[in-house]
Amino acid sequence: MAETRTEALHQNAEGLDIQAPDAILASLADAQIEAAKVVRQAIPSIARAAEIIAGRLKSGGKLAYAAAGSSGLMALADALELPGTFGIHRDRIAILIAGGDAAFRTLAGGPEDDTEEAATAVANAGIGAGDCLIAVSASGTTPYAVRAIEDARRRGAATIGIANNRDSLLLRQAETAILLETPPELIAGSTRMGAGTAQKIALNMLSTLTAVHLGHVHDGYMVNLMADNIKLRDRAARIVAAVSGRGRDEAARLLEKSGGAVKTAILLAAGADSADAAEKILEEAGQKLRPALSAIEGSKGRTASVLIKTEPEKGQQGD
Repeated sequence: MAETRTEALHQNAEGLDIQAPDAILASLADAQIEAAKVVRQAIPSIARAAEIIAGRLKSGGKLAYAAAGSSGLMALADALELPGTFGIHRDRIAILIAGGDAAFRTLAGGPEDDTEEAATAVANAGIGAGDCLIAVSASGTTPYAVRAIEDARRRGAATIGIANNRDSLLLRQAETAILLETPPELIAGSTRMGAGTAQKIALNMLSTLTAVHLGHVHDGYMVNLMADNIKLRDRAARIVAAVSGRGRDEAARLLEKSGGAVKTAILLAAGADSADAAEKILEEAGQKLRPALSAIEGSKGRTASVLIKTEPEKGQQGD
């Protein structure tokens, strides 16, 4: 097997083990920064991928992540955060990780070669037409990730591949390829480091832009969060207060009236007649808060113009 970039030795690695601790840590930090910088080169492909994912989710499809080892942990971290941060329902997200649940206790290497497990996982998750699968592999050759993307594509799902080696099999199989061409690792082949850092950044960017497309972000606020603990309920109230200009107590009252839905509470503050009316306005606005607020403002303007127009007529009748 030819040496790939992710297996090569970093140019600053010689003598690493006999350097002072501070020098070793400085080199490790610098290597992480080097790795993070390459994500900028992938912005166009990340943007295309986010648009595809948003389209599938908006149409009722599922989003699946498939990966093994350290890449699986990066995918898992991104996937598990989506419901709480952006309110994307858990049943719309599938996490396919080599080794299954056992991987959360022992991240064994063997399962990443199990292509039949990958095929079974794709089938059991019901991935098909209308869905989207993201496969992640530092080398771009991990059999589990490659088989997952092959089967998902064959079943009609949109496919996105994320890898750290140019011209790798995973990127060739994916409809949308995201190359994160990180430098060799300071510890050769330890892709949990630089490659993993770049994957984590790219996945965060991808899912966040997807959420923007879906209308779950407004002025930097997560307006579709699921407030299921004290911290998030407090955050939800602060968001409603900040966007609506109301006080915290009023924001909390509106959230209670909206059943905890941040966007609905903001629309109630803006003048929506009821939570049901607010939700209907949101639906008509594609779940995007800004046009929904504009619709309410426009409705107020139309009401005011009718009053202005009719008042003189009443005056004329009395003359």
